[in-house]
Amino acid sequence: MENGKKSKGSRNISRRSALKTTGALLGAGVAGISLPLGRSSRALAKTAWAGSEKAPLTIGFLVHRTGIGAGYGRWYERTANAAVKLINEIGGIAGRPVQLVPEDDGTDPRRGTEVLEKLAVHHKVDFVYGTLFSHVVIATAPIAGELKIPYFVASEGYHVPSGKMNRYVFQPGITDVRSQITGISSWMVNNLGKKVTMIFPDYAFGYNHRDFLSQAVPVHGGKMLAKIAIPPTESSFTKYFARVPANTDVLYHVMVGPGVLTFVKEMGEYFGKRAPQIFGFIDSLEGVDFASPGLEFLEGTHFWEGMPRYEGGYSTPYERFYRQRVGCNDVGASIKDPKDISTYAHMFSCWETLFAIKQAVEQSGYKDRTPKDYRALIETMENFQWFNEGIQHPQGPKKFVGKIHQSFGQQFISKVENRRLKVIHRTKIEDSIYEFEADYTTQSL
Repeated sequence: MENGKKSKGSRNISRRSALKTTGALLGAGVAGISLPLGRSSRALAKTAWAGSEKAPLTIGFLVHRTGIGAGYGRWYERTANAAVKLINEIGGIAGRPVQLVPEDDGTDPRRGTEVLEKLAVHHKVDFVYGTLFSHVVIATAPIAGELKIPYFVASEGYHVPSGKMNRYVFQPGITDVRSQITGISSWMVNNLGKKVTMIFPDYAFGYNHRDFLSQAVPVHGGKMLAKIAIPPTESSFTKYFARVPANTDVLYHVMVGPGVLTFVKEMGEYFGKRAPQIFGFIDSLEGVDFASPGLEFLEGTHFWEGMPRYEGGYSTPYERFYRQRVGCNDVGASIKDPKDISTYAHMFSCWETLFAIKQAVEQSGYKDRTPKDYRALIETMENFQWFNEGIQHPQGPKKFVGKIHQSFGQQFISKVENRRLKVIHRTKIEDSIYEFEADYTTQSL
C-alpha cells in the first residue's frame, strides 16, 4: 500500500502465500548445497572440484577500498571472498572455479566508470559485481549497458527498480530503499509518533529516504515536519540539530561515512533528556560499537537493520553458518579483532548476490562472454521469482521481480537495550511491495 492505492506489485503476493513459501523454505535447505551445516571447512573442501581443467569464471569486483565507503568496502570484500571460497569448496559454478578480480573504485563515480571499463575490456571478466554507494552505481551502470556486460550491484538505492538503469543491471541480493521505507514506516508512525523530522545524507541514497519517507508518513496518518540534508563528508553536526522543530515526535536519522560516530554523539549532547523518539537506519552506526563512550543516550532508542548485527536477532542455522564463515562473533565484530566492527546489516548482499549469479549461470547454461550466452543469463534471471532462504540466502527468503531486476525481503526493527540491539519486530515481504514503475524486459539486448 502506498499513497492509499493498492499496489499492482502486491497482486503477485499475499500474506498467506508468503508465509507458506517461507515456512516451506525454512526446512528445504539450499538447491545445490546439501552438505550438513555442522560440517567443518575441511570436510566441505573434500567435496570440491579437484584438478578441474575448466577455465575459471571471472567476476570483476568494484570495491570501496578507499574513500567514504572504505569501512563498508573492507567487509564487503571479506564477505565476497568468504562466499567465493565456499562456492569453490562445493564445486564452483557449473563445475568451474570462481575467481574474483577486485579493483578499488575509490567510492568515486569517475573512478568507478574507469574501473568497470577496465574490468570488462582489459581483464575480460564474465560479469561485473559491486558496488554499494549509489552515486557510484548510477555513474557506472551506463558503462555496463554500453559494453553489454551483466552488472550485479549490492546497493540499496531505488535507482535499479526505478527503471533508470538498463537491462544489464540487477540488484538481486538486497532490498531497495523504497521497499525498505514502505515496510518499516507503518511501525514507526504507529508506535513512536505522528510528527516526524528526518535527517539524511545529501546525495542520491539520502534523497531516496527523503522522498519515500515523505510519501509514506502521511499514508499512515503522520506528518513530515522537516527534512534536513547533511553533506556525507560533514564532520560537525550540531548546527543541523538546531533545525529540528521543537514539536517533533520522532527524529528519523540516516547518516553515512567516517563521521557517523561523531554524528550520533553530538545528537546525544544536543538533545539530552529532551530528545524526541529517535529512530535510525543502522547506517548511522554501521561499523561502530554500541558500547563506545558517548553513545549511552541511545539506550531505549530504535534502529532498523537489513540483517541483525547481534547474534540471536534472527537466529537460524543458515544465519549462524554465514556468521561463522564471514568471521564475525556474537556482536558482529571480527573474530580476529573485536574492535573491528562489521557492516553486518549490509554485507550479506555480497554473499547473496554471488549465489544469485551462481544460480543464474547454472540454470541458463552460460559458458562464455557471447551475446547469446548473456541473453540467456539475463532472461533466466528475469524469470526468477523467489530466492529460497538457506545457506545461499541467510538473510531470509526474497521475492524477485524480473521486470524491475529487484528483490523484496524482510527488515528488522531493533531497540537498544544494555548497549546492544534487540530485535522487536520483523516486517513481512508483502509489507514492502510497491507499485512498479518500470519494465526492463521491454528493452533490447
